[in-house]
Order: sequence, then structure tokens, then C-alpha cells
Amino acid sequence: MRARDLGLALAGLPGAHNAITDVPGVEVGYTTLVAGDDVRTGVTAILPRPRPDLALPCAAGWHSLNGNGEMTGTAWISESGSAGLPIMITNTHAVGSCHRGVVEWVTRERPAGAHEWLLPVVAETWDGYLNDITGDHVRPEHAVAAIDAAHPGPIAEGSVGGGTGMNCYGFKAGSGTASRLVSHGEDTYTVGAFVQANFGARRELTITGRPVGPFLLDDDPFADAAPPPGAGSVIVVLATDAPLLPGQCTALARRVPLGLARTGTTGSHFSGDIFLAFSTANAGALTSGFPEGAAVYESLRFVPWGWMDPFYRAVVEAVEEAVLNALVAGRTMTGRQGRRVPGLPLERVLGLLG
Repeated sequence: MRARDLGLALAGLPGAHNAITDVPGVEVGYTTLVAGDDVRTGVTAILPRPRPDLALPCAAGWHSLNGNGEMTGTAWISESGSAGLPIMITNTHAVGSCHRGVVEWVTRERPAGAHEWLLPVVAETWDGYLNDITGDHVRPEHAVAAIDAAHPGPIAEGSVGGGTGMNCYGFKAGSGTASRLVSHGEDTYTVGAFVQANFGARRELTITGRPVGPFLLDDDPFADAAPPPGAGSVIVVLATDAPLLPGQCTALARRVPLGLARTGTTGSHFSGDIFLAFSTANAGALTSGFPEGAAVYESLRFVPWGWMDPFYRAVVEAVEEAVLNALVAGRTMTGRQGRRVPGLPLERVLGLLG
């Protein structure tokens, strides 16, 4: 079940799977950890390119709406305008384990390339309401397993991977994805979004422009909980095969909050809202390895700045739908200390939407 299956009026034309994996070469893998009463967590891996080409950097940019969170590797993205390696998303206290897991995966798969330096991108949101977040449950091998499990095509949503213990607008949510097709002259490109949705207060929830949250205030476990409603964070990863400059990738990332706002959030001090965008075009450019042999030049082909508006629109539409997909896929979950988070009551929501 996804948002479009409910008949919601969502703008734009999605790709074949309505997922970030509609961007050619992009793959997603999960490790989901559910054990006993207290472990509700996991790891998500996003591969920007197929494994044989994964060492080729992608043009990249990032943006922070609110910095109460973590995404490693962003200093290097700002410096070089590029990102490579698997991109990992997990819980707040598992960033170090996943960082080490990427290093171990690269050392296993490409030992010749691991001798220079590795600056993986690892992002997080807080799952401590349902999960024993301070426990040593996510290990480097779980990050390696998520990378190994990455695949193209349709991907699961909701309580999987890094999204396993995550909640959104007081409902069970987690991982969500969507895509949009963008025409540019005779060419058609894809913009894909992946969200780890763990943000928003119940009263804010808005679906296709209609404020439904104020009519769903019952059965809200976060109403009187700490941290306060709206806390938790959201990570968004954008991918496209359109040829873009690093600055244009940053511009895409800056449009993510517009898509999130369509779902109602006003942003919370206790929510780390951090976004990454990358382009898989121009493979072989933006390299930063140690210089060898004769001096060389690199070149980039890119969409002119004046033609970027359709790509911005695609980001906003895909991000909105990805959040809704995470909510629709969420199912009631009980976790640490018997705490319970309900799934979105779909029949009531449809009734409110008429």
C-alpha cells in the first residue's frame, strides 16, 4: 500500500517504480534489526552507482534546514562538490558503526582504493522512543550487510532499515521514496527522493493540502512525551541522472524543505533536518585521487541554470510523496519499555479527505 493506492491527488509523473531507484544505477539496501522488546532499529544503504563504478564521484551538494543532527562527510562535499561511496542512514548513536562499516566494505571490495582516504556519508535520525538507542546493537557488519543487500527496482518502505524505529507526525513511519520524470528538450531525466521520516507534530499533519492532524489528536503517544512533539529529525537523499553542477545539486537540496512543508511541518529545534543531492551524470569527472602521470583536464556538461525550475518542482513533489509513502507503509509498533506508536488510520484519513 502506497499513497497513490489511496487515490490521493499527487502532482507529477513518477518513474516506473516511483522510487529513488528509478534513477539508473542507484540501488538501496536494508538491514532491519528487530529483537526482543527493546531493539527496533537498522541501517539503510544507498549506492549512487552500480558496484563496478561506485568509486567514480558524483556531483553533490547538501543543505541543513536545522542542524540538530548529523551527516558525516559534508565538509568534503562542500570542498570538492562531489560524493562517492555508499550513503548510509541509521540511528543517532550508530553513526560510528556505520562509518566503520563502509570502510570495512571498501577495504574488502577495493583494497587498492582504500589506501588513500575515505570520508563516508552517514546520516541519522533518533529512534530512542521505540529502540534501545544507547545499546550496542548496530554493528559495522550490519552496515556491510545493508550495502551487500542493495538492489535496483522496487524497494520496501516503512519500518525497514534505518527507518525501523522511526515515527512521523506521531504515527509509525520510517523509510519512504518517490520519483518524478523531468523533460528537458528531447531528453527525459529522473529525480528520485528517499526520506527517513522521523519528524513533525501530530497537529501539523497535512495531506494533499488538507490539515488532517487536528482531527487525529487521539492516540498520540508523543503528546506528553519527551522529547516534545515534532522532534526526531528527517534525512532526505535526492538522486538524479540529469547533468548538474555541484551548486545545482545544492540548489536541489535547498528545495527539500518545500516538499516537507507540504506535509505540514513547521520545523522543530529538536529535529535535525539535513539533505543531500547527487547527480550520476558526468561519470569520471570531479575526481580527487592522488595525481599520477601527465596533467589532465576534466569537463562537465550541465543543465543551464535558467532551465532548473522543472527539477525544483520534481524535488518538491517527490519529497512530499515520499513522506506520505513512509506514513502509509507504517504499521503499529511496540518497542522499548512497552511503548507503542500507532500506524496511520487510513480509513479515518480517507474520510477526512472526502
